[in-house]
Order: sequence, then structure tokens, then C-alpha cells
Amino acid sequence: LNAAFFTDTDAFLMKNAKVKLCLQASASDGSLLLEDCNPASDFQDWSWRGDSLMNHGTQSCLSVVGADRVQTNLCGSTGYMTWDCSNSLLSPLGTSQGYLVANKKGVTLSNVRGLKAQWQDVADRSVCEVKAEPDRYFTAALTSTHMFDPAAGNITLPLGMDQRELEELLWFFRREDPSSWNYSVLAISLVAMILGLLLLSINIVRNRKRKMDTYTGAEQTVQQGELEAKRALMSMQEYGLAEPEKQEPVPQDQRSGDVVVQWKDGTITSLYAQSSEDAI
Repeated sequence: LNAAFFTDTDAFLMKNAKVKLCLQASASDGSLLLEDCNPASDFQDWSWRGDSLMNHGTQSCLSVVGADRVQTNLCGSTGYMTWDCSNSLLSPLGTSQGYLVANKKGVTLSNVRGLKAQWQDVADRSVCEVKAEPDRYFTAALTSTHMFDPAAGNITLPLGMDQRELEELLWFFRREDPSSWNYSVLAISLVAMILGLLLLSINIVRNRKRKMDTYTGAEQTVQQGELEAKRALMSMQEYGLAEPEKQEPVPQDQRSGDVVVQWKDGTITSLYAQSSEDAI
């Protein structure tokens, strides 16, 4: 972790509610002591980094190194670096080793939940409230819509930066003049509309051409069918005209209803012809 990232605004003293002494880190061996509260001492300054507690003097984090032993180690090294904070009580996350408690030798882990296990800042606020403050300040800064007024002077915010630095940090979250963005969106919309109309026109022309080709092919098919039908009809008529010529002529003296007999010698006689004449 970079020390330049941390500021004095988010640092706080960890004072025990029972003994009224502050937690101090040792620069030599990482051990923890309880001393009179001294806001000017970096070794008594602590800050929340997520769920970890970092000491500003040693740039190391509060860690559990044994069954009940607590000291500071380099942040990111082995050991329990994260702490659960509830009702001013600090307990290692992921374990059931108890709470951070003040005693005569310094601090240790114990199941005691009294005043010895409660930690506050110099204003007697719970360290859990101090943990929630940076998130609240950052959320308020993100949602703020106030413009920077140069006449107001250089105001220091809870995040440890002035108003101008905050504006530079959040420039990509909000833009005061959205005209360029609006014009860009309008231009893109016009291009998309023109492209859509062009594609629609091409589709209409292709559909018309496809329908014309289909109609022309169907018309040619009908005409060819009619021509073949006419040829077949003409062939049948020619056949009908030529057929009577092949038939033998019927003698004109024959009448409807007569029975004609042709004999072997070629003589043709009509049966019942005499009887018919007699009847007349």
C-alpha cells in the first residue's frame, strides 16, 4: 500500500472505553501498547481499509498471530487481517476467537463483551461508525450536483482533497454541457435512418423484379400450353376429315332399316324388300 494514498482526515485514534487509553503500534517489533491518547502520534493513527485496520506510523495492519495474540504485520501477509465491527466490538472475520480486549499487558483476544472490548475514537464515537463514514462521504460526493465556486476558497472535504481535485476525479461521472454528446447521438441516428431507408429501397426493387420474372415465366408457360392444345385440336380435325374418305360408299338405293345380303357371286339383295312393297 502506498502511504501517499492515506490522509489525516480518515485517521482516528482507537481508545478503549474502559481504560481510556489509546492503541499504539510499536515501530520495532509490531507489538501493541496502550498509551495516553496523543493525536499528534502517527503510531496511534488508524484507518479502515475495507475490513482491515492499518496503522499510519508502521504502515502495517492489525493481525492475529496466535490463539489470542494480536500485533501489526505487513498488510497482505499471513494472518487474519480483516475484522468484523459491530456495536464497538472488534472480532476477527472467519474465526470464533473472541473480541479485541484491553488488559494490563496491552491487547488480546477474549470472549469478554464488556467495556474492555469496546473501542472508540477521541470523540467517543464507535470505531464502527468511523468505518462507515468514508463510504458515506464518497457516496455523497458522487451524487453531489453543486458547481465549484472559485470565490468560496479552497475547501477541504472529508476525503482529504479540495473541491477542485474532487471535480477532476469525478469529471467522467457527470458532464455540465452534454451538447456534444447529444449532437453525436443525433448524427448517429440520422446515419442509421438513411441506411435503413436505403436497404428498404433495395429490398423493394428486388421483390418487384422477382415478381416480374415469375409473372413472365408463368405467361410463357400458359402460351406454350395453349399452342400445344391448338396443335392437338388441329390434328384431331384433320384426322376426322380424312376418315370418311376411307369408308366405302353406301349404295343410294339402300334405305334405313333394310337388311342387305351380299352373296358369293357379288349380288346384293335386300331382305324383306318385297314384303315391304306388298304392304304398300
